[in-house]
Amino acid sequence: MTKATVYSPVLVVSATKAEAAHVPTGTRLLITGLGKVTAALALARVLAAAEHGGEPPVETVVNIGTAGALHDRRSGLFLPSRVIEHDLDADVLADLGYPVRAAWDIAGGDGTVLATGDTFVNDSRRRAELASVADLVDMEGAALARVAADFGVPLRLVKVVSDSADESANDWPAQVDAAARKLGRWVAQAR
Repeated sequence: MTKATVYSPVLVVSATKAEAAHVPTGTRLLITGLGKVTAALALARVLAAAEHGGEPPVETVVNIGTAGALHDRRSGLFLPSRVIEHDLDADVLADLGYPVRAAWDIAGGDGTVLATGDTFVNDSRRRAELASVADLVDMEGAALARVAADFGVPLRLVKVVSDSADESANDWPAQVDAAARKLGRWVAQAR
């Protein structure tokens, strides 16, 4: 977890330091770690502390990061309008009498759908399955949406395509810096 020295009502959240490497100095920044549970826990701690006066208030959470493209020729920066948990069997649980929420609409998005799960998607078969319900895939967005919604704090998702969520995705570490530069520019312009 990283805290900026200058506080803002906007909290920028990234899973890794590498994805946030080019965020402007002075940005209120939280590095959560990879995966849904880790991201949710880190954000919940900050929002709970803000509610109780241990941290400055948070008026908006902005999740920046990389994502795999689930459709060919999809590249660039996206502002998803909807995020789903692709590895939560919400329909099965509802049929068993335990309805759970597995999707959140995000205001101000571009129409893109982001699928979130703890699995790093790097095979063509899984990519094709997910492409039927989403445009992009990541490992933290839905968890952050769940926490932000529970705390009543608006969320924005900002994702840059780093790979094709197929066998070539294993080259993700080499693609992160280029994506981080685009994310940093977006944060600087959004200030």
